[in-house]
Amino acid sequence: MTIDLKRARDFVYGNGVLWERDLFAYQFQGGAIDRLQRSLGSYQNADGGYGNAMEHDIRCPNSHPLALEYLLTVMVQHDLPAGHLLDGVAAWVERSRQEDGSLANPPEVLDYPHAPWWNGGGQTMPDSIVGNLAKYGQASADLLQSTTRWAQQNLTPDHIQANEWLFMAYHAYDWSFGADFPDVESYRAVAVANIVDCALKIPEDQYYSLLRFVPTPESPVARALPPEFLARVLDYLEGAQQDDGGWRDQHGLPVWYPIVTMNNLYGLRQHGRDIGAL
Repeated sequence: MTIDLKRARDFVYGNGVLWERDLFAYQFQGGAIDRLQRSLGSYQNADGGYGNAMEHDIRCPNSHPLALEYLLTVMVQHDLPAGHLLDGVAAWVERSRQEDGSLANPPEVLDYPHAPWWNGGGQTMPDSIVGNLAKYGQASADLLQSTTRWAQQNLTPDHIQANEWLFMAYHAYDWSFGADFPDVESYRAVAVANIVDCALKIPEDQYYSLLRFVPTPESPVARALPPEFLARVLDYLEGAQQDDGGWRDQHGLPVWYPIVTMNNLYGLRQHGRDIGAL
């Protein structure tokens, strides 16, 4: 099945929020990066953190870790230059730390609409945030040290190996491939092995989640996967565009379809697949 980029564009423009439409324009229409950075930056608060439903599942306007984690995920997965998006962010993370290095959520986080799986109060794990901040050169030495101590207790090789859900492998992946810490190469090897193990077991409707870990054909996870399996994943995604132009996520949540659509298009293009033209 041939990808129809115009239908994909119309789907994102018809269903996506402003920053998602600007991301499509930047990636596939030659749109301006400064416009995309402005729309993403509108989710930042005066305290340096991010909120305001940047991550669709928590609508609290106050700054909270999940919103920042998601912003960084989008930036890294789409290889976006930071511009001013991370100004003041590391300082906000430092102020949000608890004694053990985990991150605190504002008490208001559950006062606003949120998905039921966040009833516990939001994201508290610092690994992905600090790893991706380090990738952008924005993690302070103190933040790296406190997160290293946290990971020594909460993200050990045994913890990583025990993970059975591909989506959740981002914790070890972002931390070990973003930060530099003692024995980092061993952590990376365990993270890659866990991703490969999880990926080989996922059903087709979860194939899209693998793209987060294989940004290019030369990336460590891509090289570790059986070539025929990665080809099968890409073939499936290439043919999974829906009649409305979009791609679906495994949970059937329409609010996530625009970014899944763009992640698939971008990932397929990165792997040399023809996504068409406008």
